[in-house]
Amino acid sequence: MIFRELLANQLEEKKTDFTEFSVAQRDSLEVYLSKIQRLEQTSLEEIQEQFKYKEETGAMPSAELWQHKIFAIPFPQIWNNHEESRKWAFEILQNRTTFAVDGSQIPPTRDFSLTVAAVQVGWFENPHSDKVRYEKNAEFFILSPSDLMPSPAETRVSERRIEEEVRKTKQFLEKKRGWRERGERMPLAFYDNTLLVPFPLSTDSKGKYIKEMQDLILLSAQTQVPLVGYVARSYAKDLITFLDEFDNEKANEDLLFDADVLFPRVLQFWGDRTCFCYAKRKGLIEYFGDTIGFVYLQTTGQSSPARIDIPSWIYEKGLLNEVLDVIRAECIIGLGYPYALETADQTAVITTQDREIFYRALQDFAKREKLDFTVSRKAASKGRRRQK
Repeated sequence: MIFRELLANQLEEKKTDFTEFSVAQRDSLEVYLSKIQRLEQTSLEEIQEQFKYKEETGAMPSAELWQHKIFAIPFPQIWNNHEESRKWAFEILQNRTTFAVDGSQIPPTRDFSLTVAAVQVGWFENPHSDKVRYEKNAEFFILSPSDLMPSPAETRVSERRIEEEVRKTKQFLEKKRGWRERGERMPLAFYDNTLLVPFPLSTDSKGKYIKEMQDLILLSAQTQVPLVGYVARSYAKDLITFLDEFDNEKANEDLLFDADVLFPRVLQFWGDRTCFCYAKRKGLIEYFGDTIGFVYLQTTGQSSPARIDIPSWIYEKGLLNEVLDVIRAECIIGLGYPYALETADQTAVITTQDREIFYRALQDFAKREKLDFTVSRKAASKGRRRQK
């Protein structure tokens, strides 16, 4: 329970800190906005000369920057009302298959004497057709003590969730291989995370994630089925790193993320996006090279843009605009968030009630099989209180 009076007193006590932070953040933002303006006025030849001996620069704008002569590319569609936007979205999605996968997990806990965990993966495949039914389903996996060794148990659970999410995505990519030859509209797979390495990860998990993403990106290129990694609220700093490499004017980069710099001064309107940038994050060049890029896409009118990680082959094969239109259409249907991802999340989520069912079934199983199983007094007390 939070006591309102104590909370109000603490906020008043920290008022100066919040004010100073806000001022410093605003000053740093102005510096980065001016760097973007200078970047737009710099020729491709100058950029190539400046960065020819540098690799780990966070990001590198593609030729789109110089084709459009602006870092933020406006969305050309204009609608008078939501009904018109939904009609556009319907036309973009009709008879086009989109796919999304998401996962959730029950980590091991010291409240129970048995070392056990669980992972659930949900997916949603939507052909957007009156003739073909959508598929919405989930798989549930129990991780026994042997599954959770030798790595730290929490790490192994996260790795298993990633493995299953990637496995389901690969199945979709293989299923849609040859879509052009069959005369189908371009499909799109959503992965609910970055295609780069999320922070923070342990050394073991980082290596596992890199390998899974390498395989997934390679399969996307081989099958020519587009894949995107969708991050609704990104804390990446790849653009900031690049801008500091491009122009060394001092700013406090610790106060901002890429998304803070872009909204609302650079990406001003719904549907606007940045030019495609190749990902050049430190420590990952040796693994990914130029195989991954990203754009920031304004999917709402009131909050920061989403970061879309995109295998570079999609941009290089001329499919980027179509892919982004599909994402926009999904966000219209999902009211600011891709409907496919929203549905996959709802399918995969493990609720508090689900966890209680899981542990009750585990307890019954242990009792039936005469396994040593004890529950901590704290956990038992919580269970009794929640049942009242």
